[in-house]
Amino acid sequence: MAMRNGDGVDLFETLVKAGLSQKAAKALTGIPHRMMDVEPRRPFRDMGSPRDEVMFVTQGLLCKFKSDGAGRRQIVGLRFPGEGILPGPGSLDYGIQAIVRSKVMVGKQADLEPVVKAHPEIAEFFFRLVQRETAINYEWLVNCGRRDSTARVAHLLLETAARAKANPETEGMPNPFTQQQIADITGQTSVNVNRVFADLERQGLIRREGRRIFFEEPGELRRVASFHGDYLEQ
Repeated sequence: MAMRNGDGVDLFETLVKAGLSQKAAKALTGIPHRMMDVEPRRPFRDMGSPRDEVMFVTQGLLCKFKSDGAGRRQIVGLRFPGEGILPGPGSLDYGIQAIVRSKVMVGKQADLEPVVKAHPEIAEFFFRLVQRETAINYEWLVNCGRRDSTARVAHLLLETAARAKANPETEGMPNPFTQQQIADITGQTSVNVNRVFADLERQGLIRREGRRIFFEEPGELRRVASFHGDYLEQ
């Protein structure tokens, strides 16, 4: 889904480009909702909160996270501008927090349901979203379970560039993550993440200029990461 140079997306336009008819996209974006500013320093939704909301990110970046018994956090999902979190039964079995300051459209499941009934193509669209999320989850499972530390970080950078519609070869990709957040995504320590970035730079695969990351050898970076972006096209 489209991203406008970090300034967010027009959700209606994004939904139409993703395959919804203009009529269905207008109905979906027209449900009663709040546009919420979400700061990154505290959870937006806690684990155990009612799962009765539909959310679409219009600017910034959200994450889903879970914690183990010792309070250590694992980020288990990301939502870029134009991507959403759907309602469901019961309560959230994960928390939601912003990676960077974000804007989120939040509506109620009760207001969404009649719109979906009136426009069956929205249900089909949501099914495709769930399929895509499942494909991403499988890829993350392989990334944390089987790839080495360098491949894990390289894979995350490549996926982030693809989902953010960035151009890291010529313009550089704004890095939204702290080293600790990358560690929380890739299942390692922030110290090791720092070493991986240094190694990627020494190998000439990336270049960092402030918060921007340039892909110097994108083909080799994809090879190191075993990255094939087909799973993002579900």
